[in-house]
Amino acid sequence: MDDLSGKVALVTGSSRGIGSAIALALARAGVDVALNYLRRAAEARAVQEEILEMQRRCICVQADVALARDVERLVRETEEQLGPVDIVVNNAGISRPQPIEQIAERDWDEVVGANLKSCFLVTQAVLPAMRARHWGRIINLSSVAAQTGGVVGPHYAASKAGMHGMTHYFAQRLAKEGITANVIAPALIETEMVTANPNARPDLIPVGRFGLPEEVADVAMMLARNGYITGQTINVNGGWYMS
Repeated sequence: MDDLSGKVALVTGSSRGIGSAIALALARAGVDVALNYLRRAAEARAVQEEILEMQRRCICVQADVALARDVERLVRETEEQLGPVDIVVNNAGISRPQPIEQIAERDWDEVVGANLKSCFLVTQAVLPAMRARHWGRIINLSSVAAQTGGVVGPHYAASKAGMHGMTHYFAQRLAKEGITANVIAPALIETEMVTANPNARPDLIPVGRFGLPEEVADVAMMLARNGYITGQTINVNGGWYMS
């Protein structure tokens, strides 16, 4: 297993929930972390303070990762202040529970942009530095919705399923360059996104409870340290989808 001390990670959507749990776990392993947020500046600063207390370098960068210009700025600021990105965690995304007949074109575009397009833009931006150093970890946060349809809507399920195909492409093309690409597919983790959805209930999960962000972070750490796992989907779903 690789030692992560001194590596640099960029975690999108890391002001709270799964993103902040992964960022904190990386910092505990000696990683310097770039936090990204869209609107929740105070929460991002609170996560930053925790990481700085661990004696790790940490910056907060506001950026809409569905926009190429914002992604370019996010990666540029990270490289200037922390160094080239070794580990990218594409966690940013939105959930918009809607029945089929209420999904407008704008809803579709915004959900797919925030969840899938952002994953591509951020990965594309950090790849040149990874390829130059022949080491990198791409960790994409999908959802059980990619496998079962989920409880949010077809726009959300499609955006998450698209991450799987993109991850397979990156894993295949980059394997010989020391870069791995994997997906984590959680189900009903106890975050604001899940608890705000009236369709999300613990009794849907065979283990009978919502998962914890830290349980997802454990898997992210395993993927960050392991150079032999690539092109895989790791299910953290309490048994909802069994593969």
